[in-house]
Amino acid sequence: MAVVYFSVFINEFVCLSAGGSELESDFNWDEYLEENGVLAVPHHAFKHVDRSLQTGLAPGMMLEVCVRSEPDQPYWVATIITACGQLLLLRYEGYHDDRRADFWSDIMTSDLHPLGWGRQQGRPMRPPDGVREKHGDWEALLEEALAQGGSAPAHLLQGVRGGPADLFPMGWCVELQDSVDPGVAWGAQVEDNIGGRLCLRYAGTEGLTQSLARRWVFYLDPLLHPPGWAEENSCSLTPPAVLRGLRSEAEWEEVRKTIRKPKEEAFNRDFFKDRPVLSPHCFSEGMKLEAVNPAAPFNISPATVTKVLSEQYFLVQMDSLQGDSEGAGPGSSFLCHHGSTDIFPVQWSLKNGVPLSPPPGYQGQDFDWAYYLKQCGAEGAPESCFPVEQSDHDFVEFMRLEAVNPISPKYIHMATVTRVRGQHIWLGLEGLKQTLPDVITHVDSLDIFPVSWCESHGYPLQHPSKATGQSCLVRERGNRNEKGNGKYSCPKIFFNHLCFSGPYLNKGRIAELPQSIGPGNCVLVLKEVLTLLISSAYKPSRVLRELQQDPELRGHGQGETLKAKYKGKSYRATVGISRTADQVAEFCRKTCVRLECCPNLITPHMVREHCSENCSLFTKTKYTHYYGKKKTKRIGRPPGGHTNLDISTKEGSRRKKRKPLSVCKTRLFTSVDSTPACSPLGSGEEEEDLDEDYSLSEEDSGPEQQGDSEVLERKSQPASPRPTPTEPRPREGPRRQCRKKKQLTSYSDDENQPPSPTSGRVEVQEKLHLDSSPLGWSITDVTHFIRTTDCSPLARIFRDQEIDGQALLLLSLPTVQECMGLKLGPAIKLCHLIERVKLAFYQHFAG
Repeated sequence: MAVVYFSVFINEFVCLSAGGSELESDFNWDEYLEENGVLAVPHHAFKHVDRSLQTGLAPGMMLEVCVRSEPDQPYWVATIITACGQLLLLRYEGYHDDRRADFWSDIMTSDLHPLGWGRQQGRPMRPPDGVREKHGDWEALLEEALAQGGSAPAHLLQGVRGGPADLFPMGWCVELQDSVDPGVAWGAQVEDNIGGRLCLRYAGTEGLTQSLARRWVFYLDPLLHPPGWAEENSCSLTPPAVLRGLRSEAEWEEVRKTIRKPKEEAFNRDFFKDRPVLSPHCFSEGMKLEAVNPAAPFNISPATVTKVLSEQYFLVQMDSLQGDSEGAGPGSSFLCHHGSTDIFPVQWSLKNGVPLSPPPGYQGQDFDWAYYLKQCGAEGAPESCFPVEQSDHDFVEFMRLEAVNPISPKYIHMATVTRVRGQHIWLGLEGLKQTLPDVITHVDSLDIFPVSWCESHGYPLQHPSKATGQSCLVRERGNRNEKGNGKYSCPKIFFNHLCFSGPYLNKGRIAELPQSIGPGNCVLVLKEVLTLLISSAYKPSRVLRELQQDPELRGHGQGETLKAKYKGKSYRATVGISRTADQVAEFCRKTCVRLECCPNLITPHMVREHCSENCSLFTKTKYTHYYGKKKTKRIGRPPGGHTNLDISTKEGSRRKKRKPLSVCKTRLFTSVDSTPACSPLGSGEEEEDLDEDYSLSEEDSGPEQQGDSEVLERKSQPASPRPTPTEPRPREGPRRQCRKKKQLTSYSDDENQPPSPTSGRVEVQEKLHLDSSPLGWSITDVTHFIRTTDCSPLARIFRDQEIDGQALLLLSLPTVQECMGLKLGPAIKLCHLIERVKLAFYQHFAG
């Protein structure tokens, strides 16, 4: 994508920066978040940004690809198995469910074409050898595939880098539907494209410097259309009202002719085919409602449905009691449909605890809807006219993001979430010369972006200077202290990252939390602390259950609803939270005890180096034994007899999960197969399924059980002779045999299948031969070696953990389980392979 960096933009941004000072070019989001102890809104919360990074190619689509293994390089049909950015995992037609021959292909460099291209171009069509061996009549297979359809669109295979956002290069023409009258549209030209955010110049305004001549929209804006859309949909080509006075009608007619005959560039109309269809609305003229004025989205005020334009569209105007049109001003009317996010039913503000601004000219201090409706002789729009509001999103108060300035849309500012109500958020913009009220927007708005979005697209971000960098924190504390005076004021609650995190909380995620929360209202601060703890758990639903089950915590104070997300499911429970300051310290201690972590993990005081509990001196097992809930020595039962939220699942698995490589990769990765050739067993969705099973881990075992693990580790070494399963073990009781039998059946997915009747003895593995010393292996060498063994599904873990040859030789069973997040069965299998590598190293290279 060609990104043009206008120098005039830089000058304008410098003028608008906080306090008139120059923007600091070395601003770094990571440093800012760490220094101020705040969090960023997760990247996956911005659905439009995720969509802009997708190529549009989906699993199941078919295409034609060059078979480079053949001398004459023919073409053959292949199916997309996995789409990961511009990389595609393909499978030749004829292999069916056999994924051994799957291969990766880069859209930018590979020879990919839609179905039928080979015949149109007169290219030979022939499958690779593997398909010809399986299918003698491969010509019929080709005809069947071509007749089946489902081809990948041609424009998506042309090597467009960066996703669909780059389908709008500079200079291309589009049509913009009017924001007030849906039957009117006007032409525009793409002047700049910043990651899918388009700067459009209206047709006929060339050479004019007025800001009204330009308009910024995201490429997914429903009012954006391809050239010729107005004529095809019987809409009139009329310039916007603010531009009509700039030229005579004759001049506009000449411009209109150029719009009707656009340039001959091949515009990709396929992009606009999948636009969502608007549902019919049930609004009628005269209905009253609450609305946010899109031209100045700083407050919620009464509004009226003034005109029903069609089954899909209606017009809403902000109310004014200063005459029929006085005080309304331009921009007070706006177009709406059934799913519009700027309108609410009457009393919405009251129910959600946000102020409602009376219309201009309203007499009285407090606005009353009942009196107002009676005064106007109108009725409120029924709640059934509005879509059901969902509150399932990832925006939390005081998180940071980047947002468009609604008054001057060419500027993007650092922003803070100051309030969350349902699907709507209030944003405080930073880096302003003059402070604006908080901006009200929807969580699915196309004008908000994740942190570092501007940096990744080379666009300047408005942010406060260092002298005013604490303004947002002052506002946070002010908001938190609004109701936090006297005995209801909670002090700072510190997350002491060095303290023991227990079996339920992920220490790595705890380390990413802010240093402290508060001060402020007790309920608000403690609720946020518990929410962050839940989000830092291996199993958030389990921690939520622990907090809910504790009768001491539940009866300790005011009940608050907390939520947790795990494996795509949402859980909620009522948890008791202390209301007064004198209960805070005891509440924190009881919470820590319940979660079996150090009592100083969350406290009103900071633990700097040495914890008073000396929690760092204990292993997880010993710490849990002395300070946590008392465990029985029985294996296979979780402590206290608790069950998980899902009755059918066993509890107790607390292995650590590896973090995804990056947000973009994990969000863009889709697959037809449940286990593509490149994906390791025990990761992704399969890893979550396995996570439900109980496994013996360090957190669950006592000293006696740890001894069992060591015995199993020694027995996994190839140098130790061991009898076959048919030979008796005099010193092994029935309990040990039963346990071992259960463990040995959990090595991998293949071994979890019912055993074959003929598998009565253990096969002796061949001696391992190494071409080079493992001490000199790089990360790539180790990954390649693992892929050649029966532990190949774990190769990605070795790559992600950056394990080289020296690290490989140092791995042991506890290390593999703790650091690589493997269950006991796969861990023993891997350690057995590592012992074979060590043996080969000692025999051939140690001397």
